[in-house]
Amino acid sequence: MKLSYLLILALIPVLAGCKPETAAPPAKIYFVRGVVEKIPPDQRHATIKHEAIPGYMAAMTMDLTVKNPNELKDISAGDEITFDMVVTDDDDWIQNLRRTGKSIATRTPVWRVVEAELEVGATLPNHTFTSESKRLVSFADFRGRAVAFTFFFTSCPLPEYCPRMNKNFFEARRLLLADTNAPANWQLLSLSFDPSFDTPEILSNYGKFYRGDNADRWLFAVASTNTLASLGPKVDLRFWREGGSISHNLRTVVLDTNEKIFRQFDGNDWTPQQLAEAIRDAAKVPVR
Repeated sequence: MKLSYLLILALIPVLAGCKPETAAPPAKIYFVRGVVEKIPPDQRHATIKHEAIPGYMAAMTMDLTVKNPNELKDISAGDEITFDMVVTDDDDWIQNLRRTGKSIATRTPVWRVVEAELEVGATLPNHTFTSESKRLVSFADFRGRAVAFTFFFTSCPLPEYCPRMNKNFFEARRLLLADTNAPANWQLLSLSFDPSFDTPEILSNYGKFYRGDNADRWLFAVASTNTLASLGPKVDLRFWREGGSISHNLRTVVLDTNEKIFRQFDGNDWTPQQLAEAIRDAAKVPVR
């Protein structure tokens, strides 16, 4: 069923070209129950363990965007809440938060790690992945180039999660390819953390949905379980299987030409312009 879904997605650009433009479909709104696990100081997001949303997504723990931060002023970690999840073609957020009770116990995240995250300037150890063309590739293969990599899985349901990472990569690549003064020694790498489902064939079809037939300097690949266990803590990537899907945070990393961490973008509030600028600067670092 997932494969059929991806193949349908791949046909969307073709079908869209055969029909006149129409108004964007209205947003879908889902009523959801959940338990708050964490609220950051800016109160623009909330980490919520929510129940399954019939017809849309499995029970998951997600860092969700809060439309009106004032709605969090009387809510704290451990509270049981209800809320509306609003989903458009390219965005999602929650609103109408209501506290309904206090949870007996909050969940201890299974992704807690003891290994420290590497800092900017540290060398990222080499790791190997299986590409969409079934070849093994590693960070070392791109030495001499700036490498921007992010994490995703093809079944990710929320527009502001994996789809936004891929759309941002698309736009950043467009900006770099259009800039005649930009260095040419750079590479984009989208890494799946779902090796049980994201086969090279699925990654190839998924990649074409975002970049078409032009794969110039943008590769999709999948990391094995052992590779993820080693790489994840080094860049503070956290993910776990839950309710038939994968809960995760968002991490995008730029390496310089010497495989050193040049910049890391946490979450999804960064822009393609910021990523393109970081890649430009990282590509100018002399190879040592």
